[in-house]
Amino acid sequence: MNQKLAAQEIRLLVLDVDGVLTDGRLYYGNQGEELKAFHIQDGLGIKLLQRHGVEVAVITGRHSELLLRRTNELGIQRVIQGRTDKFTALQELLEETPMPLSAIAYMGDDLPDLTAMTRVGLALTVANCSSTVAEKAHWQASRNGGEGAVREAAEFILAAQGKWQQALEPYCP
Repeated sequence: MNQKLAAQEIRLLVLDVDGVLTDGRLYYGNQGEELKAFHIQDGLGIKLLQRHGVEVAVITGRHSELLLRRTNELGIQRVIQGRTDKFTALQELLEETPMPLSAIAYMGDDLPDLTAMTRVGLALTVANCSSTVAEKAHWQASRNGGEGAVREAAEFILAAQGKWQQALEPYCP
């Protein structure tokens, strides 16, 4: 498969959360609070995609109020939480805005992501993913989950679509 050709067709990037947008660790405080760390570069990568015609959605197996706060900050409106069957959740997303699977990229890191990753046009993963996921992915970031891997994927997609230089213009006049 030609990764660059596949990336040219992408109109929707679907992201897993734990292990992709975060480092995959679960932090709990003494009062039962849950903490997650999100990488700021991933946030800008998501914003760049949105500004240049690629929608971003999230499908995750866990529930988290922190995630809703972060996705709200980033303008991600399509968030599905508490779903282990990621492909069924993806199909539900597509009921709202139908598009061919070839126009979708999915970025995951572990086995529950494979049902969706193996059916979309572009399967993306992080550097520290499961070895099985690495074998099935079309493209793998050099960065780990929660350390800018989503930003790297965003740059790859935008470059393949010929939009990277335009995305840089506000920062490099």
